[in-house]
Amino acid sequence: MDVDASSRRLVVVGCLCAGLGVAAGAFGAHMLKEILEPPMLAVYDTATRYQMYHAFGMVLSGFAVRIGRDAGVAKAGWLFLAGICLFSGSLYGVSLLGIRWLGAVTPVGGALFIVGWAVLAWRAYRGAGC
Repeated sequence: MDVDASSRRLVVVGCLCAGLGVAAGAFGAHMLKEILEPPMLAVYDTATRYQMYHAFGMVLSGFAVRIGRDAGVAKAGWLFLAGICLFSGSLYGVSLLGIRWLGAVTPVGGALFIVGWAVLAWRAYRGAGC
């Protein structure tokens, strides 16, 4: 895999996820405050916070790929993206659409976040990419 392309993709997608996280947070703070009950607003806020944390993780992974010339580090970034989709996406669905069963998907996304950080830590420990 081309490390420059891999790095670029992760940084771009991570930045897009961060931008969408800012937009979602602003939407929640300004539009949903009057619509959602406080517990559901808290669920929505959790979704936006974790989206932002892991968007930054994607960007970090992208830069680590570039610095270490190791495309293997990209796995962490793509795990973060999958985690954003499942963790934050399920919480958005629970809070905005009231689809409670989506809450069962949330821990899968959380596990992907954990595995992504573990991959990044392992690659850093091994001296690859970080």
